[in-house]
Amino acid sequence: MNPQRALPESGADEASLERLRALLRVPTMSHLDDAEVDWAAFDRFGALVDELYPLLHGALERELVAGHTLLYRWRGASATAGDGPVSILMAHYDVVAAADEGWQHPPFDAVLTGSGADRVLWGRGTLDDKGSVVGILEAVERSLAAGHTPENDVYLLFGHDEETNGTGAEAAAALFAERGIRIGLVLDEVGAVVEKLFPTVDVPIAVVGVSEKGTTSFTLTVEQEGGHASTPPRDTATNRLARAIVRLSKRPFRARINDVTATMIRTVGAHGRGPLKFVFTRVGVFRPLLVAVFARMSVETAAIVRTTTAVTQLSGSLAANALAERAQAVVNVRIAIGSTVDGTRRHLERAIADPLVRVEAISANEPAAVSEMSGPRWDLLAGTITSAYPTAVVTPYVQTGATDSRQFAPLSRNVYRFSPFEMSSDERATLHAKNERIHVATWFTGIRFFETLLRRL
Repeated sequence: MNPQRALPESGADEASLERLRALLRVPTMSHLDDAEVDWAAFDRFGALVDELYPLLHGALERELVAGHTLLYRWRGASATAGDGPVSILMAHYDVVAAADEGWQHPPFDAVLTGSGADRVLWGRGTLDDKGSVVGILEAVERSLAAGHTPENDVYLLFGHDEETNGTGAEAAAALFAERGIRIGLVLDEVGAVVEKLFPTVDVPIAVVGVSEKGTTSFTLTVEQEGGHASTPPRDTATNRLARAIVRLSKRPFRARINDVTATMIRTVGAHGRGPLKFVFTRVGVFRPLLVAVFARMSVETAAIVRTTTAVTQLSGSLAANALAERAQAVVNVRIAIGSTVDGTRRHLERAIADPLVRVEAISANEPAAVSEMSGPRWDLLAGTITSAYPTAVVTPYVQTGATDSRQFAPLSRNVYRFSPFEMSSDERATLHAKNERIHVATWFTGIRFFETLLRRL
């Protein structure tokens, strides 16, 4: 008998928690410049997975993709498993860089606080996304200990650079296409169980991403002659760039409610109260009103109904007393489904209305194709969520951020984004920020979600 399975359930969970803490302590931080990445930490993480999960290490076939992305194949029990549609459970083990300053607990110490249902685990990667990585590993290890083998092949894909370029997932998707592997279900991170999503709706909502916005950065560049700052011209490069940014902020993209969002509003709104329930369940009639409400209700709902822009980087002169010969801004844009990179660029140019400001796309990604919102695989996923969170309402939505799963959208109609954890608004605000943390109880529930899903594949 496997020693882990001989433990009472609480003992098994506590051992799982210690393995998560061990993996959180490995600082697998992403950087845009590969030269700044501590690749030894990534190697250490992979070796630690092998050590901590001996059954998985012995039973699954592992290969490295693009240097550090971990791809595991769990062969199915069926004689034709290799020919059937496979399932892919995805997560990423790289994390956003973090320094100790400003954190209540150091980001890579994996500190536990509280007791009972109030226990909290602090650290970079708890939510994004080692919590999911280790939840999947735990579920597979427990399933192997129980003697379970899936009917068809199951792949585990753990990306190494999701937070930067996503080259690992891109290479993995190309590998699946090259090998002619038919893909059924793909499940990646981000969606979660949340509360207070809509006013008057008190039940928890399990939001499942069926698509995601396109993530593209544009540069706004102004080039002109420089000179000494003591004799500036009437219009400097930085002035012109600043004017372009202000014009862009005053010309937001038009707000719309797409079919996915309309389905979400109807599904969630049916659990509301009073007049708002009446409005939410009649999206077709009240669409203009709902567009206006969502655009103003919160930053999260505003992002759901339009393409968003955010100026994230600025550069100008290299000296305090020299005029900039080249002033540049980077605008990070999340493109709503139904739009395109080219259409977005044209909007930026019209809003800026200055031919001397050059607009160019970098790292361009179109919005992901919309996956099925009904049918066997949607029902399988929704049912598994309900088994873990019986009071939650399951709804599709459009993910506003980027995930590795976008690379698989051309290969399957069933690409979904859901992290099986309850997340408060305060906890969601720690994503990519200080004091990232997760409640231990919901992480344990996440393990059981993955166990149940594996039994149904």
